[in-house]
Amino acid sequence: MTPPNIVLILVDDLGWRDLGCYGSTFHETPHIDALAAGGMRFTEAYAASPVCSPSRASLLSGKDAARVGITDWLGGQGVGRLLNTPYLRGLPENEYTLARALRAAGYRTWHVGKWHLGGGRSLPDHHGFDLNVAGSSRALPGSYVSPYRMENLRDGPDGEYLTDRLTDEAIALVDRAGDSPFFLNLWHYAVHTPIQAPAPLVEKYRAKARAMGLPEDAFEEGEPMAAWHLRGQRIRRRTLQSDPGYAAMVENLDANVGRLVEALRERGLLQNTVIVFTSDNGGLSTAEGSPTTNQPLREGKGWLHDGGLRVPLIVAGGGTIPGLDTETVTSTPDLFPTILELAGLPPLPAQHLDGRSIAGSLRGEVAAPHSIHWHYPHYSNQGGRPSSAVRSGRYKLIRDWETGHVALYDLDADTGEEHDLATTLPDVLAELTDDLDRWLTDVGALVPRPNPYPHPFDDPQPGDHGVSRRRDRHR
Repeated sequence: MTPPNIVLILVDDLGWRDLGCYGSTFHETPHIDALAAGGMRFTEAYAASPVCSPSRASLLSGKDAARVGITDWLGGQGVGRLLNTPYLRGLPENEYTLARALRAAGYRTWHVGKWHLGGGRSLPDHHGFDLNVAGSSRALPGSYVSPYRMENLRDGPDGEYLTDRLTDEAIALVDRAGDSPFFLNLWHYAVHTPIQAPAPLVEKYRAKARAMGLPEDAFEEGEPMAAWHLRGQRIRRRTLQSDPGYAAMVENLDANVGRLVEALRERGLLQNTVIVFTSDNGGLSTAEGSPTTNQPLREGKGWLHDGGLRVPLIVAGGGTIPGLDTETVTSTPDLFPTILELAGLPPLPAQHLDGRSIAGSLRGEVAAPHSIHWHYPHYSNQGGRPSSAVRSGRYKLIRDWETGHVALYDLDADTGEEHDLATTLPDVLAELTDDLDRWLTDVGALVPRPNPYPHPFDDPQPGDHGVSRRRDRHR
């Protein structure tokens, strides 16, 4: 039997409720909804991190992000009551990636789109990809409208839209695939900020918001940011999906997914192509414009609450995946062994994988329960504090490293993580605390250290005669 082609579509910052098939009533996503209807929709899938680079490293390595050593988005740093925790600034070249495994099995391997796992010897061509289109160390495009001002992608005609262009590049690769199976790693920059979308679509959603009686500026101002570089700013939570620009970006993304699926169909490849569609973290809902909301989930990108971690996951194609929903609890590192199994390849005997294959769930089998862990020892730009978490069955524990508080939630009864059960379920609290501690030790997680300075220090101001007001600076 011919091995299936693999198309892995990773969207940047797409929230769990941003698609019609996941409950959005404002965003229109007919093509992705059709993909879900013809494949398997996971309702309890999680990203490996609440921010992008760690999830990307986890996906390609099959390991938990803390074991890889990338725990924050590359370039991220911040201090508060805790110091910034060190992390690797590029995916190590010795990681045996999914692309390397597939290329060794005869696949042609292509990366198209955002990379954000380092430059130089951390770029895609040093991690098993035959070709790199638009992948670089940067977190976001210079512009979604050409000229893009990006490495590894020539500018297109003035006005060309980036998501359209990346899809054109992907389809062109499919056109010249030949007889060899291929792995297309299509990582869109959308729907990350800046919120830029084709003007007609923006106007469509502005009119739709008016017709539905939805205010565009649907925000609640919250508590002050914890990170010192954000002092003076407050968390700004969106309460409704009503941002016209963001909705337009989502619809354009959806149209391009439809274009790629149709191209596969026209070329007779769809039946033998497995399509995996997911996001690198939850939707941006508490800062930086807060263009979406993940409600009923709590918070969003940059937080270890479910709004920052739970993501859409759709697996379709291959001719055998049924059109069903599943409550299988899964996380980003599971995709590595799953794709290997779907490609008919054995597990890698010399490769440590934290992920577990969910191919059985795609056949309708019940997955064995296991814990999922997260370690984000950083201050996020969205208001989240350094934290670690574990989910086991219906329960989820979050440890706040800044305050020392440990919260326990029953996700089956409390989707919004509103009721802390730490004092009422001491046995569950102890069990999950032990589980998390064992995992942190196993992966070699670096724990944030207290900041020896008690509060921010101002730079010298005019009139200070060169005398620094940074007390204890040299002690």
